[in-house]
Amino acid sequence: MTPDTARHPRAFVAPLVSTLLTLPLAAVAFFFVGLSPMACDSCGEAASDRFDASYGTAFATFGFGLLVVLVLLLTAWALPWQRRHAAARVWTAVIAPAAVVLDFVVFNGLVDWP
Repeated sequence: MTPDTARHPRAFVAPLVSTLLTLPLAAVAFFFVGLSPMACDSCGEAASDRFDASYGTAFATFGFGLLVVLVLLLTAWALPWQRRHAAARVWTAVIAPAAVVLDFVVFNGLVDWP
């Protein structure tokens, strides 16, 4: 067995830390995205229509972004636990929480706030 194909003893650390950061971060982001429609409770008719239309698109985009985050987390866990996959495992684990933040920023950019 070559050193690259040997099993990495701490291969679970990066996906575990990423999961422990990403899931609560995604839950908090989803909470605030879910509360966003209340921002336009007292809006007029035209502003409310603009907000509702943009919110629908932004929410669908946010949901797709969370699916991307889930795929990143699953990839970090599913990569073979060999030393040669250590860099890919760490990078996917690092990108997952960053993708949640980016997803939330994109959501806020897509919504036509009152």
